[in-house]
Amino acid sequence: MPVTTLDPRSALVVVDLQNGIMGIPGAPYRTADVVERTARLATAFRAHGLPVVPVRVSHHADGSDTVPGRTETPRGAAARPAGWDEIVDALAGHPEDIVVTKRNWSAFYGTDLDLQLRRRGVTQTVLTGVATSIGVESTARAAHEHGYHVTLATDAMTDLDAEGHRGSVERIFPRLGETGTTEDVLALLAGRD
Repeated sequence: MPVTTLDPRSALVVVDLQNGIMGIPGAPYRTADVVERTARLATAFRAHGLPVVPVRVSHHADGSDTVPGRTETPRGAAARPAGWDEIVDALAGHPEDIVVTKRNWSAFYGTDLDLQLRRRGVTQTVLTGVATSIGVESTARAAHEHGYHVTLATDAMTDLDAEGHRGSVERIFPRLGETGTTEDVLALLAGRD
């Protein structure tokens, strides 16, 4: 079902579109295509005076701020190249944007994202980014739990594999909000003119 409406105070929340993820091929969409679609959305949100929130994941070099706990998938504080946690060029360089740095999957936990949105009267989040079933889904769940209307631009996000993306889009996202395409969201924004 396409997105039905955008609240007067909606924000675009962009999850982990940073230099370090550009090497991920992405499935079902190429990461480069996700960046391009998200950049189009960001331009439209800015043109309408709506907040754009690029979220980046970063950790100290020694790994002291990584999430603790046992997992079956190995984690570690691997050395990262310089600039891996910087927002991609297509989205960077806009001083009016609200850049949030997270240490977890969700853009809400341990950050000031909720505070920044509430200060601006935001009632709806439109989400894009990488990876659909990890950072985007965690952020969508938290946005829903915080009482925001949640919209998910499903062609402006991608995953490590198509099955992970499909599982979130088909099973989880309809329970958290509304899904649609980049074009659906852009059409709703254009309808405000």
